[in-house]
Amino acid sequence: MNEDKKLSRQTTQNIILENRERLSVSGVLKVRSFDDETVEIETELGLLIICGEDLHINKLSIDNSELSVEGYIISCEYNDSESSRSRGMGFFSKMFR
Repeated sequence: MNEDKKLSRQTTQNIILENRERLSVSGVLKVRSFDDETVEIETELGLLIICGEDLHINKLSIDNSELSVEGYIISCEYNDSESSRSRGMGFFSKMFR
């Protein structure tokens, strides 16, 4: 991501992690996918991937742009759009681009 994009954004996003068991995120646009080990959400600041164990979405409010996830949180990672698109590609798709 270049500096111009970083500076042009006026969005504030809060991520609150409590005891690695409860994660609250603001600025949520939509949930891409989720299971008990991974939650992928599109936020105003990019794709956020939450990894853990026994994860479940406790609260989702698209109107308020808020999400709450409970379980054992291992990591939270932002991905840019290019790498997130390539994640869904198979082995041969990546080889023959």
